[in-house]
Amino acid sequence: MPRIEITRSISIDEGELSESSTRASGAGGQHVNTTDSAVILRFDIAASPSLPEVVKYRLAALAGSRMTNEGVLILRSEGSRSQFENRREVRERLFAMIREATIVPKKRKPTKPTKASQTRRIDGKTRRAAVKAGRGKVRE
Repeated sequence: MPRIEITRSISIDEGELSESSTRASGAGGQHVNTTDSAVILRFDIAASPSLPEVVKYRLAALAGSRMTNEGVLILRSEGSRSQFENRREVRERLFAMIREATIVPKKRKPTKPTKASQTRRIDGKTRRAAVKAGRGKVRE
């Protein structure tokens, strides 16, 4: 089977992708009722030998509700009247998701507020407290 190159280091086997066609929803007249133009792509993330474990983990997080409990990613495309265009579009979405999953997120470095910002915050609180204290009942 031919391999599909996604990044320089990652390529997946064509056999790992499972595509099926179905009728697209929405308006379109008589033709749309007889043509299977929508494409559903299934990619088994959990069983894929082509992806490193860290990429599988990030891809599963990116997939969210589009992933089944068994670890299968399901993408659907029905934007075009052409089955060929929908197949191309759904594959590109999968490849873009895999590319995004290869990016290692930066670690957050916690920072401390500056002395000046702490002073401004306390001064603002003091002013606000004085304004609120002035709203009380007038005592004679």
